[in-house]
Amino acid sequence: MSTALLTDLYELTMAQSFLEHGKTGRAVFSISVRTMPPERNFLVSCGLDSLIRYLTTFTFTAEDISYLRSLDKFTDDFLTWLSSFRFSGDVIAVPEGRIVFESEPLVRIEGSLPEVQILETIALNLIHHQTVIASKAARMMAVSRGHGLVDFGLRRAHGPEGGTYAARATYIAGFLGTSNVEAGRLYGIPVSGTMAHSYVLVFPSEEEAFRAYIKTFPDDPVLLIDTYDTMAGVATAARLATEGLPVSAVRIDSGDIASIVPQVRQYLDEHGHSHIRIIATGGVDEHDIDRWLQAGIPIDSFGVGTKLLTSSDIPFLDMTYKLVEYEGIPRSKTSPGKVTIPGRREIYRYYNDEGLMDHDEISTETTGKSGEKLLETVIQNGNLTGFDTSLEQSRERFRHDVNRLPVGMKGLTQNRYRVIIR
Repeated sequence: MSTALLTDLYELTMAQSFLEHGKTGRAVFSISVRTMPPERNFLVSCGLDSLIRYLTTFTFTAEDISYLRSLDKFTDDFLTWLSSFRFSGDVIAVPEGRIVFESEPLVRIEGSLPEVQILETIALNLIHHQTVIASKAARMMAVSRGHGLVDFGLRRAHGPEGGTYAARATYIAGFLGTSNVEAGRLYGIPVSGTMAHSYVLVFPSEEEAFRAYIKTFPDDPVLLIDTYDTMAGVATAARLATEGLPVSAVRIDSGDIASIVPQVRQYLDEHGHSHIRIIATGGVDEHDIDRWLQAGIPIDSFGVGTKLLTSSDIPFLDMTYKLVEYEGIPRSKTSPGKVTIPGRREIYRYYNDEGLMDHDEISTETTGKSGEKLLETVIQNGNLTGFDTSLEQSRERFRHDVNRLPVGMKGLTQNRYRVIIR
């Protein structure tokens, strides 16, 4: 659903009042995370591509205007202004896939005050949600030790659109693919899926179900072996493989994974099927992945769903969209506990002698800095600049940053990165 009415009412009431009082000067708003939750050592910038697509097509339709008129709140002059609204400002942002931290301006939106005020709600919605999910996915990737992860979470995501955006976010953070077919269509993400327990239950026996599935999908079939008894299920799968039927992997979705997987692996190996992979699913999170792999549980890959796409431990970030400059004058909120950093700022990243990230600097200065500048101009005067926001490039940025992240920050224990504000 893409409509200009995806906003909070007060964005529109403020915009009308700004216009009435001549407050149309150039404003700079900044999106940042006020404080890092203890459960996150780092965040992954995400949602920018969605925001760009939204801003470059943002219009109030005749139907939108008709609805707003029915509220008896807005003047005809304001509604006329809205009917010709097109975003004509600038967007300067941290590209998707970059690792970021608290207080850093992830996105700056600049333009006429009424124009950029209206964008607050949708900009926060798109950047916040996808950054939350990408950051959760990155934690899972950080402890996966090279084992593949796939997103299985659409069914418990917060709405179809949220689930589809989330699938994209997990892919940026290094996941191999998704079960979400719509995300595959929209973004070109590899799609993955096997069978549900209902498939097995329909047939008179587990063996008949497995044979039927292999006949329908002989290329890379994955068999779900825990509908009845997991060890009986793996015995059936191994027997079919011995007959020469293609069995590429077995999936376990329930039970004590740490106990049952070694038994399944041993059975497969003893019967000459060391090539058959084991996939674990069912309520998996980063703590499960880390614990199982540390213990040497022979799992080849993971399907991760509910706890990923809801970011169950940290479902939200303290992310804000704040005015930091108006008509060239820095502006700052000074409320206790909610002080904002005034002025248009840049982010510079510095590395140590080993090439690992050492610290970031948030600065108003734009000259004489030797660090890597993180912010890029992606929209200028309402037009795309041509900066590469492709999915593959975003994945590459994530790989680049993770490889340069200090080892201690990749684990699940709290470890803070140094951010200097000048």
